[in-house]
Amino acid sequence: MTTTNFTGDGQQKTVEQVFCSSNLTAGLHGQLTFLSILNSFLSVTAFLGNVLILTALRKESSLHPPSKLLLRSLATTDLCVGLTAEPLTVSYWMSAVNEHWDICRFVLHASLFTESILCGVSLWTLTAISVDRLLAMLLGITYRQVVTLKRTYVIVITIWVVSIVLPALQYWNPLSSYGTGL
Repeated sequence: MTTTNFTGDGQQKTVEQVFCSSNLTAGLHGQLTFLSILNSFLSVTAFLGNVLILTALRKESSLHPPSKLLLRSLATTDLCVGLTAEPLTVSYWMSAVNEHWDICRFVLHASLFTESILCGVSLWTLTAISVDRLLAMLLGITYRQVVTLKRTYVIVITIWVVSIVLPALQYWNPLSSYGTGL
């Protein structure tokens, strides 16, 4: 990421210079260590909890298959947060605390990229679940003919592709995503 940050003194600094410097972490070593331990615990609970949710969804037969697919997508996103985003954040904090600036820069980019993707997927999937429930209420009997598994697969795949492409565009060329709100 080559975007610049305008600091209070009028100087331009890259994201790495701002977030991977001793100025940012000065006096926060204890707090960042505590947050790292807490996030490590939350990472494990996110993983285990979402594995249980995916297992329960596999055994549940009363839910409409498109609704189950949307819930699986959301649980998969949360599972990926526990497996990738939280450990990357912990790695970023610990590299900043231990002043490993080369590792800090690499992990910062990986963390921001992963978090952008997973946040996008999660929010779009929650929106799709809300629209699915609204359609169930509005359409009544015709709901099962309109909301099919094939159409829901297209929606879920589109959500994942768009959520990966937009952060990739922003990372590749920050100006290319200027109008997307990222």
